Amino acid sequence: MNELAATDLTKARHAFELRYWAALAAVKYASPHIRKDGSIVLTTGVAGRRPHKGWTLAASVCGTIEALTRALAVELAPIRVNAVCPGVVRTNLWQSMNEDAREHLYESVGKGLLVGRVGEACEIARAYLFLMQEDTARGKPWC
Repeated sequence: MNELAATDLTKARHAFELRYWAALAAVKYASPHIRKDGSIVLTTGVAGRRPHKGWTLAASVCGTIEALTRALAVELAPIRVNAVCPGVVRTNLWQSMNEDAREHLYESVGKGLLVGRVGEACEIARAYLFLMQEDTARGKPWC
């Protein structure tokens, strides 16, 4: 994470290109093909809700995705539009860190969580699957 003064605006634009504009384009072109009881699930991150120093770009992108989700939910109703906001999860996102630093991150973040550990990718995947269930939209339990 970079502090604002050190932020490379070209890389910042690229981050918005990947996270915001790509999501908007995907929804724009896919939504006409989604059934009225269908679902769109986007991804945001905790930086938008609980930014730390040096997280200006990440917080901006995440906040933008949350606003996009709310606006799309209104515009595309009755198609359901939600966003999953995982915290730190054991994924390849952290591959650039050496193994010791990565494990230290997982441990230190996990200690601050009520469950005592960071999430696993399969757990986050279940959140997406739940939000995509059509029976859930009709008020029927999905399990």
